[in-house]
Amino acid sequence: MAGGAPGALLCALLWAAAAGGGPGDSPVPAAFGRVYRGTVNISAERVYAFAYSSEPGQVDAVRVYVNSSSENLQYPVLFVVRQQKGVLSWQVPLIFRGLYQRTYNYQEVSRTLCPSEPTPETGLSDQIIFVDVASMAPFNIAYELLVTRLENFQLETNKAFNFTASPSQPQYFLYKFPQDVDSVIIEVVSDAVYPCSVVSVQDIVCPVYDLDHNVEFNGVYQSMTKQAAITVQRKDFPGEQFFVVFVIKPEDYACGGSVPSSIPGNVNRTWNLQRTKNLQVTIVPSIKKSVYVQAMFFSFLSFLSFYLASVVVAFVHYIRVQRKASAGRWSPEDGSGIIASSHPITASTPEGSSYGAIDESSSSGGRQLSSPERGLPAGSDTDSSVEEESDFDTMPEIESDKNVIRTKVFLYLSDLSRKDRRIVSKKYKIYFWNIITIAVFYALPVIQLVITYQTVVNVTGNQDICYYNFLCAHPLGVLSAFNNILSNVGHMLLGFLFLLIVLRRDILHRRAMEMKDVYTLDYGIPKHFGLFYAMGIALMMEGVLSACYHVCPNYSNFQFDTSFMYMIAGLCMLKLYQTRHPDINASAYSAYASFAVVICLAVLGVVFGKNDVWFWVIFSVIHVLASLALSTQIYYMGRFKMGKCYLGVFRRAAMVLYTDCIQQCSRPMYMDRMVLLVVGNLVNWSFAIFGLLYRPRDFASYILGIFICNLLLYLAFYIIMKLRSSEKLLPIPLFCIVATAVVWAAALYFFFQTLSSWEETPAESREKNRPCILLGFFDDHDVWHFLSAAALFFSFLVLLTLDDDLDAVRRDRIPVF
Repeated sequence: MAGGAPGALLCALLWAAAAGGGPGDSPVPAAFGRVYRGTVNISAERVYAFAYSSEPGQVDAVRVYVNSSSENLQYPVLFVVRQQKGVLSWQVPLIFRGLYQRTYNYQEVSRTLCPSEPTPETGLSDQIIFVDVASMAPFNIAYELLVTRLENFQLETNKAFNFTASPSQPQYFLYKFPQDVDSVIIEVVSDAVYPCSVVSVQDIVCPVYDLDHNVEFNGVYQSMTKQAAITVQRKDFPGEQFFVVFVIKPEDYACGGSVPSSIPGNVNRTWNLQRTKNLQVTIVPSIKKSVYVQAMFFSFLSFLSFYLASVVVAFVHYIRVQRKASAGRWSPEDGSGIIASSHPITASTPEGSSYGAIDESSSSGGRQLSSPERGLPAGSDTDSSVEEESDFDTMPEIESDKNVIRTKVFLYLSDLSRKDRRIVSKKYKIYFWNIITIAVFYALPVIQLVITYQTVVNVTGNQDICYYNFLCAHPLGVLSAFNNILSNVGHMLLGFLFLLIVLRRDILHRRAMEMKDVYTLDYGIPKHFGLFYAMGIALMMEGVLSACYHVCPNYSNFQFDTSFMYMIAGLCMLKLYQTRHPDINASAYSAYASFAVVICLAVLGVVFGKNDVWFWVIFSVIHVLASLALSTQIYYMGRFKMGKCYLGVFRRAAMVLYTDCIQQCSRPMYMDRMVLLVVGNLVNWSFAIFGLLYRPRDFASYILGIFICNLLLYLAFYIIMKLRSSEKLLPIPLFCIVATAVVWAAALYFFFQTLSSWEETPAESREKNRPCILLGFFDDHDVWHFLSAAALFFSFLVLLTLDDDLDAVRRDRIPVF
């Protein structure tokens, strides 16, 4: 305040005010850093004038502290601060409103005035501030006033700054972008969870919104308990500077805290003491554009290496085939065998014969199974939609034959591969076409919805809508967390690669069929690729929908991330079952209808599964009954008919248990199937009991866990039974099994590194945020995306190659389990 110019200006203003104003409202010259005490009433008010000079390019910030001992809400003390370009006013006691119109009163208030803009002038700039104190009370009310100039108003890069704030004493600071920094991360930490606070980033505009009821009016903001992080880009602020505002909320409800039922004692002063929070803010530079380029190259090259490896394997396989062909040795697994008269199976197998036939008579029977019913020549194809007459079978004229064959104690693959190959292949191709239709109709509204979510976040600035890992959320364009989206590219690339691998096998199989290769017709597992194609599409769509979910992750769209995971698990189980039960596997329509029911239950669980016991009771009952019904169908190879009364399934199951286990204590007719189904039912019943007792909030992941456990159980049973039947594992499927186990273990490690949780409030979720761990761009969840894509790809390859060792084994010697 030293200097002649400010003093002259102040004297002139005071003389003008004294000449034109009445008694009691003349400005009183005041000094910074000095406490002024006085009283006001309806006829007496006080005006204080603070003059100072600012240097060129300097941003001066002034903070006003006021206090009043009055608790009378009818006659508050009014404080009005007049500046060159704005007016700021408030009352004491200052009133905040909470949930259910609860009020909180504060007698101590401090506010930072909107700083004057730096001037480009070479000389000093004179500034003056008036503080008016008034009240409409008919009696005197005491007050205290203190005005100071802030020395640490501008935040510096990579330098931590500590301060204290409360609901009635908010804080904000200025930050200017350095010349070489285009993006920064504002990191805020606190040792205490409560009181709940809000961190806001606002443009350099007056007034600054720094109270609980208006902090959401401008800029970007997020609630906070112990940790918060906001990424700010230079392009969003034309002035290349912004305010960082810190507001303490009067209640902790928004951060997951409880609402006090009563406020004991002296409410005003008590709240001033209880709602104080110590904060530390650090502004660090974010990554540069070159890191974005490196991350993109890493993502694509990592998965394109799988393409290169696949080409190498295919080339090596081609060389092997050529060498064996030149040496006159044909291997069944090459798919290039030629029918020879010396082959143990007759060379005169008709073109339209059943691919499970063993001799000419049985092949003729197989031909009669399909051709007369359709009225078509044996060698012609049929429409892909006309064969689906039931979930399990399409040939009613051999019902009695099937009842005899499928109820044998020991079944072989030839018993369950009696239908015409073309009909069965077209049946499984429906899986592929249906999942494409489902994907299109499911993905389009999902994409529209997440675009709307992202738009709302960008327009409102409310970063509590989406549950990002804010310490590793790198924006690109309109996307707030581009790294979480980019990391899903593996699902799409590997899904497409799996489709190419399946297509290659499909083409080789068709060529072998055209050449009437005897190994293709009568040996090995029947080749049906429709389910494999569907699995590849499902893997690609999982990447698309996971990316959509991570555009704005929250509880209301989490099912986008899991819907195709249900389908992948279900399709894998169906494919595993289809391998040795090609004639009796479920149809595409019933399978996808079942998936639709599961997704519907998942949505209901997200809505009602948090606290409603009735939902868990109903779901657990449905889960147990569905397990029993499916077990009965599997046990009897689809030959048990429910009839008119659907309760017949459970009556028959109870009768089997009574006669085999209680009345006679005899050995079950199908021991292997019984062991699998008993273990499977125990696992599913355990899941049902766990859900009923603990009611997990993440219902979608709970259902996914049920699917995955059942799939792993069935796969383990299949491999054990395969080895027990003296079958072997070739090097490629063995490598895929080991790779699947290793990659899944690594992927699950990163999956359980929880970085956010929409089961909690946004502020509580941010406590789990962690910095990036890969290339300074990807976090733990991104690594989970990378590894899970590779793990699913290897899992698919296991199913594709697991029975390659049977290509030279007759189907009447391949056991069914």
